[in-house]
Amino acid sequence: MAEEKKKYRFLFIQPFELPKGGKHVDKYHSAELSKEQRLRMEYLNIGHLLEDVEWDFHGGPIAPYGDWAVETWEEFAHVAAARLPIVREACESGKYNAIILLGGGEPGFMESREIARQFNIPVTSCAFSQMHIASMLGNKFSIIDFTEVHNMFYYELVIRHRFTERCASIRNINFYHGRPGYEDETTIDEERDKALRGEPSEAVERAVKEAVAAIEEDGAEVITFGCSDVFWIQSFLQKRLDEMGWEVPVLEGYSSAIVLAKLFVNLGVDVSGLKFPSERPKQWRRKKVF
Repeated sequence: MAEEKKKYRFLFIQPFELPKGGKHVDKYHSAELSKEQRLRMEYLNIGHLLEDVEWDFHGGPIAPYGDWAVETWEEFAHVAAARLPIVREACESGKYNAIILLGGGEPGFMESREIARQFNIPVTSCAFSQMHIASMLGNKFSIIDFTEVHNMFYYELVIRHRFTERCASIRNINFYHGRPGYEDETTIDEERDKALRGEPSEAVERAVKEAVAAIEEDGAEVITFGCSDVFWIQSFLQKRLDEMGWEVPVLEGYSSAIVLAKLFVNLGVDVSGLKFPSERPKQWRRKKVF
């Protein structure tokens, strides 16, 4: 008997892939693992969300700037532009009814939505999805993020998605990716691996401290994350807050982007053609107001 065709057909696209053998390559941004591992299903609680999904995984464009993970605005611009041809090819293939852009900084998200609207395909991303879901769960949310540079990039995403009145704060735990010239730093990847081995992790401790401060000092009622390389903290932080008696939901971007993509497919909608007009729209507005 032929396998029943699944309702959801998703493509996950990483923001970048790092050159094989590079000194600063994190394994999740290389092509050596299975798609399940690269989607981090061994430690992110998303497997149950994909049981009814037929899905593919694309590693993203090879980072043109070097063998380290994206951090600066310049590097985000490089990978954003390089991801767009992948999005267009996926839309033209007819294989997918939604596209999910991985990466907390969501490079190329707005441009991808413009491309995909031509094919009536919704696109979701991690920051956008977390913010929207968080705003339905509490009055204000805070973001746990990992570097000063990334904090300010993410700050602009809060403004772009119009959540300045709902975002209580961005809290920084100050761990970085591996990068040339900073070989003596303890990286966020090393903190992740320690925590997953059951060892003490300073990154977890800082996340707990900042989350409690966000609740007590900033008025946060929901906790979210910035960079996707801190999404692994979600389960640790949720457990610790529960043990402390804080009844606060902790979200991460992958699961949020998946459920939002399903919602758009179920509703049969994608982004508004007024937000992203076609090249020659049949109707046009004389004035745009704020």
